[in-house]
Amino acid sequence: MILLKISIFAKDQWSKNMNEETTTVELTVTGMHCTNCAIAIHQYLEKKEAKDIFVDFASDEVKFSGITAKELPEITKGIENLGFQVLTDESPKESFYKKIETKFWFSLFFTLPLFAHMFIQHPLLHDPYIQLGLCAPVFLLGFFHFGKSAFYSLKNGMPNMDVLIFIGATAAFTYSLIGTLNHLGPDYMFYETCATIITLVLLGNLFEKKSVKKTTSAIGDLIKIQNVTTTKITADLEEIIHTRDVKQGDVLLIKSGDLIPVDGDIIEGDGFVNESMITGESLPVFKDRYATVIGGTTLTEGNIKITATKVGRKTVLSQIIALIKEAQSKKPPIQKLGDKVASYFVPFVVVIAIFTFFITYFIAEISLQQSLMNAIAVLVVSCPCAMGLATPTAIMVGLGRAAKMGILIKGGDTIEEMSDLKYMVFDKTGTLTTGDFNIKAIQTFGIEQKQVESIIAQLEGYSNHPIAKSIRQHMKEVKAYRIVFQDVKEIKSEGLYATDTNSNVYKLINARLGKVDYSNRYDLILSINDVVVAGLVIEDQIKPYAKELIQAIKGKNITPVILSGDRKSKCDLVAQKLGIAEVYSDRNPEEKLNIINKLKKAGITAMVGDGINDAPALTTAHVGISLGDASHIAIQSAKIILLNSDLKSIENLLLIGRHTLQTIKENLFWAFAYNIIAIPLAAMGFLGPMLAAFSMAFSDVIVIGNSLRLRFKKLR
Repeated sequence: MILLKISIFAKDQWSKNMNEETTTVELTVTGMHCTNCAIAIHQYLEKKEAKDIFVDFASDEVKFSGITAKELPEITKGIENLGFQVLTDESPKESFYKKIETKFWFSLFFTLPLFAHMFIQHPLLHDPYIQLGLCAPVFLLGFFHFGKSAFYSLKNGMPNMDVLIFIGATAAFTYSLIGTLNHLGPDYMFYETCATIITLVLLGNLFEKKSVKKTTSAIGDLIKIQNVTTTKITADLEEIIHTRDVKQGDVLLIKSGDLIPVDGDIIEGDGFVNESMITGESLPVFKDRYATVIGGTTLTEGNIKITATKVGRKTVLSQIIALIKEAQSKKPPIQKLGDKVASYFVPFVVVIAIFTFFITYFIAEISLQQSLMNAIAVLVVSCPCAMGLATPTAIMVGLGRAAKMGILIKGGDTIEEMSDLKYMVFDKTGTLTTGDFNIKAIQTFGIEQKQVESIIAQLEGYSNHPIAKSIRQHMKEVKAYRIVFQDVKEIKSEGLYATDTNSNVYKLINARLGKVDYSNRYDLILSINDVVVAGLVIEDQIKPYAKELIQAIKGKNITPVILSGDRKSKCDLVAQKLGIAEVYSDRNPEEKLNIINKLKKAGITAMVGDGINDAPALTTAHVGISLGDASHIAIQSAKIILLNSDLKSIENLLLIGRHTLQTIKENLFWAFAYNIIAIPLAAMGFLGPMLAAFSMAFSDVIVIGNSLRLRFKKLR
C-alpha cells in the first residue's frame, strides 16, 4: 500500500530566477518496496506530462511539477488506480502488518519448515496437507502483495516484475494443490518452491530498500542537520525553539559546538565556524561581527549572536537539498537504454517462459513437472529491477559525494557530459586569477589623487564586479569630495557611467573605450565630461592550483581555453604562465557566445566563470561551471556550482564524473549480463525455481553495492 501526503510549495531554484516561483507537488509515499513501485509511478506521471519527476521508494518521496491544481485530484486517483492508496493528514500511519519487514518475517516463519523437509525425513514434514497448511499463508500474502501490484500494472499497460513473481508463485502453488487434492504423490509437491520464491523476493525487496537508503544518505545527512533546536533571545529572555519555527529577524544565541540553524549575520561575538558541509574545507573559518554565517555549519569555538536573514526554504542548505533532489530527477542519456529495455522486459520474459514450457514438454519430451519448474525458474530468475537501479543509484551516490566535497551538480545528465569534455573554457578574472586586484599605479591629469580615489570609490560602490570590489578595498571615499549621483549605469565589459546633480558626466571605463585608446598604458580611465582625469594600472594574481589544474585537464585530453574581456597582453601573460595555447581576449558577452557556439560544434564544451558578463556563456555551454562566491546570475546560469571556489574542485569534479559514469556502465553490464546468462540457464533446467529466486533477489543488491563503492573509493 502506498500512503501519500501532498504539500504544494513555491520553491526558490538556483537554476531559475531567484524571484520566480514554481509550483511543485511533493508527496510522502510509504509502502514502496522496490524500484518497480517507483518505476510504475514515474511512468504514470510521465504519461500525464508531469515535469521534474522524482520518485524515491527508499526515502518515501515523490515530487513533480507541471501539474495544475485542477489536475491534481485526477493524478491522485490515477496513483490509487495503480494499486496504491492516498494518505491525507487525517489518515492513519502504515500498519505494522503491512510493512515489508513484517511480511518477510511472517513468510520466513512458515517457509523454514517447508524448506526443511528437503533435508529432514519426518512424516509430518512430508505430509501434503501439512505442507499445504504451511504454504497457504505465505501464498495468500504473496497473492495480495504481488498480485495487486501485478494486476494494476497490467491494467495501466506498464507490466512490472511483480507480474513475473505472481505468475511463477501461483503456478507452483496451483500445480501442487491439484496434486494434493487428486493424491498424485510427491512428484506434484512444490509447496516449498512457491513459499521460498515469495520469501526470497520479499527478502530481496527488504535488502534493496535498505541498500538504496544508503545511496541517498547524503540528502538524509543534510536533512538531519535541519532538524535541530536553537536558542532564541527576546527581551533578554532565552527560549529553545525548533529550526522550523525561526523567523526572519529573530536573534539567536549560538554557543561553542552548536549547529548554526539558519543563515544569518553576526551582531555580537566571534568564533571559528566549520563550513565543511558547504565548502568541503575542513579547516574552521574565523567569523566576527557583521560576518555572514550559513545554516547547517558548526560553531566549533566561541559564542555569537546572529540575526536570522534567511529561513525555511530560502536558506543555502535548503537550496542545496532542493538542488540535489532536482539533479537526481534528471536522467542521463545512458539511462534511456536501460529504461527502454526494462519497459519491454516483462512481456518478453513471459513469452520466453511459455516457449520454455512448450519446447521442454512437447518437443524435448521432458516431464510435465520439470517443464513447469523450468518455466517458473525463467519467470523468477529474471530481474528488470537491476536495469532500473543501475543508473539512479550511481547518480545518487555520485551527486552525494560531490556535494560533500562542496560541488553541487544540477543534473545526472551533467555527469555524463563531464566525462566526454573536449574543451574547458575559463574566464580569466576571478576564475584563473584571484580577482583580488592591486592598484599598481594611478596617474592623474590636473586633479588631486585623493579626489580621484574618492570619486572612483563612490562609483565602484554601484558595482559587484571583482575589480570594483578590489578597488573599493584600496581606495577610500573622502567626505570633502562627496558627490551625489542621480543616475549610475553599469554596462558589461565596458564600465560605469554616471551623472551627478549638476549634470556632470562621469565615466570609469575600460581604457580602450575612450575617445583615445589608452589600453597600451592603463587598464581603466576616469573621465569627467569626456575629459580624462586619471588612468589606473591594475594587476591580478594567479589562483593557487591553477597551473596544476591546467596540466591535469590536458592529461585527460581536454583542451583549456581562456575567454576574457580583458586586454590581450594580460590574457597572454596568464596563458603563458599556465601553459594555455588557445586564448580569446578583448571579448564582449556577445563575442563570448559566438566563440562558445563555435567550440560546441567541435565537441562538448564546459565554461568556467564567475561574473555577470559570464552568465550568457555559462548558459550556452554544454556545461556551465560557476564558482560559489560568484554573482547570483552566474550561479543561476550554471549547471555546476563550486561552493568553495577552489580550482582543485574542478579536478575532483572530473574524477567524480568519470567514476560515476564508469559505475553506471558496470551496473548496466551486470544487469544485462545477469539476465542474458541466467534466463537461458533457467530455461535449460540448470537453475531451479528456488535458486532462481535467490539469484533474482540479490542481483539488484549487487548493483546497489557497486554503486555504494563510489562513496568510499579513491578517486584517481
